[in-house]
Amino acid sequence: MNITIDWANFTPWLSLFGGVLIGLSAVMLMAFKGRIAGISGVLGGLMQFSNVPKGHFSWRLAFVFGLLLSSAIYGLVWQMPSAVIDSGYPLLIVAGLLVGFGTRMGSGCTSGHAVCGIGRLSMRSIAATLSFMVSGFVTAYLLFHVW
Repeated sequence: MNITIDWANFTPWLSLFGGVLIGLSAVMLMAFKGRIAGISGVLGGLMQFSNVPKGHFSWRLAFVFGLLLSSAIYGLVWQMPSAVIDSGYPLLIVAGLLVGFGTRMGSGCTSGHAVCGIGRLSMRSIAATLSFMVSGFVTAYLLFHVW
């Protein structure tokens, strides 16, 4: 399997704009709520029902709703990129469980550690992000070039 960039549909300016929006939203959540915009933490917090502070659910629901709404708005303005998944459901389920396990074991996901943690110069987040990236590089190399 070859990995190539579709240069005809490469969108560096839209990608930059999206990255700026992600960074801005992370800064706004930190400034206004004192919370880190890690998706696993936001979703995990929605599943807590006892001993939670007032307003605990409202900002989390708004955050998740914003994630879903932004995709819908993008789809109205631009064509959504096509996605082809070559794997079956059993492998996808195992992969999802491994990602969830890794997220809990690493005390957060890539969005929390990489986007928010590195920006705060958190050594734990820098180490976690390096671990995520090296693991991804090694796995991709093994899957695409060795096996």
